[in-house]
Amino acid sequence: MPVPQLDDEHRGEEILAVLDTAFGELLAADPAAFRVKFRKMAASAFAFYRGTACLFYHDLDAEHAGRDGGRTYSGPYLDDRTSRVWIHGDLHAENFGTYMDSNGRLVFNVNDFDEAYVGPFTWDLKRFVASMALIGYAKALGDEQITGLVRIYTAAYRERIRALATGAKNDEVPPFTLDTAQGPLLDALRDARSLTRFGLLDSMTVIRDFERRFASGGGAVELDAATRYKVLAAFDGYLETLPDSSLARPDSYRVKDVVGRRGVGIGSAGLPSYNILLEGHSDALENDVVIYVKQGQTPAVSRHVTDRAIRDYFRHEGHRTVISQRALQAHADPWLGWTELDGAGQLVAEVSPYAVDLDWGDIDEPEEMAQVVADLGRATATMHAAADDTSGESLVPFSTERAIDAAIAADEEGLEPLLVDFAHRYGARARGDHQIFLDLFRNGRIPGL
Repeated sequence: MPVPQLDDEHRGEEILAVLDTAFGELLAADPAAFRVKFRKMAASAFAFYRGTACLFYHDLDAEHAGRDGGRTYSGPYLDDRTSRVWIHGDLHAENFGTYMDSNGRLVFNVNDFDEAYVGPFTWDLKRFVASMALIGYAKALGDEQITGLVRIYTAAYRERIRALATGAKNDEVPPFTLDTAQGPLLDALRDARSLTRFGLLDSMTVIRDFERRFASGGGAVELDAATRYKVLAAFDGYLETLPDSSLARPDSYRVKDVVGRRGVGIGSAGLPSYNILLEGHSDALENDVVIYVKQGQTPAVSRHVTDRAIRDYFRHEGHRTVISQRALQAHADPWLGWTELDGAGQLVAEVSPYAVDLDWGDIDEPEEMAQVVADLGRATATMHAAADDTSGESLVPFSTERAIDAAIAADEEGLEPLLVDFAHRYGARARGDHQIFLDLFRNGRIPGL
């Protein structure tokens, strides 16, 4: 039965209000960047879902009554500990991929920690399963097939949490590497292995007078002297945030060139970004390193988790992003750090030559999808278990895997139907919201555009 137009009108106003809260200031500063962002979001319901974590948490917040002054959230499987777990914050099905860890090993895992925060662990699970409902629908899977994928993801998550909570050894829960991964995860790792630092540098730089410099065009923006000076001053501050182990060869951090960047990802519209070319770990030109400096964004979750103890733990959004990634991702990028520029917190990390995102384009058969979502369930559990009292941070001072395991054990049979129901309900809602957004955008009803 079609949704009444009046309901669509009210939902449209709600969507506009949430988008204004999340993006209003940035949109006013750079409407052209948001026209690009919103056109990408208009392409599909999944693209819309990816770009609207703010709307997702606005809706989710309405389902949970905050208590203790916003310290905890009530609801199934949530208590004083499980509502205060370090979460990814934007755990959809495409936020997984490869990276080279600090030990030089290619790993497939969760990526993109811009939205990471501390909140209810079930919010990560709900965001993921709703994304799978959208992908499944787009691939013409039936409702029962989508239900099956959600159950597989949930069971794999549950199994891995239990194993970690009961003291599983590393060889029993190994990371996804070239030696252990299968199917599309292994394909992504093999693709990453075929990439080279020289290939990345060749696409972004040129050699002039026996030295490497950034090439013009391709999104690179030449900086005036004042901006360049500010970026280099921020770079000096960044060096102070790196672990001592990263500073073994100080020449690695000799700056060769600096440029501004245009056209960064869908979640970074309106945020200034810069690339810095560094000497790298040797004098060889093929070992130069490109790092990016990007203004940290306010995570959507933080608007609904109002505990001051969490908010005050972070100096700024760049610091929050880095501390969260180091907590959630074992052996994170050794170039990962933070700084400040024009009073705003900045995230600094390497433009990795070994980054390959999970591509769902060719994952069409339900059997293959089932294998992938099981692995992603295990990866989710491992991520939640990493960021706790063993992470080196004091914000989550307990064993998260034991807390989550105990909460699920109290209602062992309830988690799968809870997530199945949510996946179908919110998948349908996101598809409807996408159409409403499309109509608003087409008819010029988004203020500032």
